[in-house]
Amino acid sequence: MHDIMNALLSYAFYYPLVMSLTWMSGSLIYYLRWERKRPIRVQPPALSSYPLVTLIVPCHNEGAQVRETIMYLNGQRYPDFEIIAVNDGSTDDTGALLDALQAEVPRLRVIHFSSNQGKAMGLRMAAMAARGEFLVCVDGDALLDEYATHWLMSHMLSGARVGSVTGNPRIRNRSTLLGKLQVGEFSSIIGMIKRAQRIYGRIFTVSGVIACFRKSAIHDVGYWSTDMVTEDIDISWRLQMRHWDIRYEPNALCWILMPETLHGLWKQRLRWAQGGVEVILRYSTGLLRWRHRRKWLVALEYIFSLAWAYVMLLIITLWLLGLVLPLPPALYIPTLLPQWHGVVLGMVCLIQFAASTLIDRRYEVRVGRNYYWMIWYPLVYWLLITAATVVAFPKALFKRKGTRAVWVSPDRGVR
Repeated sequence: MHDIMNALLSYAFYYPLVMSLTWMSGSLIYYLRWERKRPIRVQPPALSSYPLVTLIVPCHNEGAQVRETIMYLNGQRYPDFEIIAVNDGSTDDTGALLDALQAEVPRLRVIHFSSNQGKAMGLRMAAMAARGEFLVCVDGDALLDEYATHWLMSHMLSGARVGSVTGNPRIRNRSTLLGKLQVGEFSSIIGMIKRAQRIYGRIFTVSGVIACFRKSAIHDVGYWSTDMVTEDIDISWRLQMRHWDIRYEPNALCWILMPETLHGLWKQRLRWAQGGVEVILRYSTGLLRWRHRRKWLVALEYIFSLAWAYVMLLIITLWLLGLVLPLPPALYIPTLLPQWHGVVLGMVCLIQFAASTLIDRRYEVRVGRNYYWMIWYPLVYWLLITAATVVAFPKALFKRKGTRAVWVSPDRGVR
């Protein structure tokens, strides 16, 4: 029993340490190989051609921000594009606003659903109605950078097997501690992970708030699944299981709203965690085939993170029990306060944030001002994400098959 506990405690320490070092080294390789010598955001490379691109915006109760979103889309520097907005059973004034915007924005077409069908269905209908072979999909609260479409298309035109390109989401709302922490998270965690995963071959997921797709690739895999709680993770896996390539483009910026309450953040992270587990459960059998070997590292990374969450749950549970019950020495956890290993993890975490800040200065000059707040990230987010993962696994495991995933209006934070 003592040996087992030592092994679990070692895993709890070494897993985040090894992953942090992996993400940093992968990001450094990505930066040196592709990013360092590329032009800055406002100087995108000339393209061999400029085919029609369809910008798609699925909306549900986005009346407060949909006008701003459409106007940013209409301001793209790319020469040839159309806009399709899907009003997915909104109960506010989203539909009326979109109809009125068609008079101001001739490129805009609107599809109305009489009831809430879910984001995946909205994307499906818009893709079928699209005149372009390339689809740039953004959320109804997102502000797309004026050069984003150009940068995304630079990848699409570079190879016939590029099925999707994920952009670089940036946080708009930063008035609270949770908002400031998410600024650092999206650069030092999410951005680094995508860079590292691009180096070892496969990306776990495109960003649902900003991604470009090849229409023929989406058609090849049967469009977005309407029964998966995170359609972006699912479509990423299905594309790559069919050997379509997914790339990451950090110059394709998209400014988004994120939750700034613990309740809103919990709902969001629980959905993300459940979506990851659903994908692993659905496609685990196919992963065993040799032709999907490039997906193994991404799958193992997620499985190890799932195991780490349950190890942490066990450690916290034993600590709580030790406060009220006499436990065998092998099971007794004296404290959860950081010891030497906690200090090491904290230092590595801050080094990771510093490295990501240096890289991200290419895209957001003042991103470093949030560095101070990142000292709270392990305390706030590791506990939250651990709890979300623990709860998400049984939710995904016992979810009734075929259940339609519909819109639930998220917390948009304090603007």
